[in-house]
Amino acid sequence: MTSLPEDSDSTGPASESEADEAEKIVCARCGTAATGPRPTWTCSVENGTRQYFCDDCARTHLRAIEGRLDSAWW
Repeated sequence: MTSLPEDSDSTGPASESEADEAEKIVCARCGTAATGPRPTWTCSVENGTRQYFCDDCARTHLRAIEGRLDSAWW
C-alpha cells in the first residue's frame, strides 16, 4: 500500500524542536550536558520518561541499573 505525502505516516525532515532536543542531552543524575548523542551513556525509561545518565553516573550505579531499580532508589 502506498501513502500520499500528506498522510500522517510520512517521514520528513525533523522539526527544529526535535533537533534541538536531540542535541540537549543532560545527565539526569549530575546534570552533565552532552552536545550530541553519546553512545556510551545509559538511557532509561522511568514512568514513561526517557532519562540519560553519563558514563560516570552509570559506572557508579551499575549494580542498581542492572537490578532495574529506578534512579530514585539510587
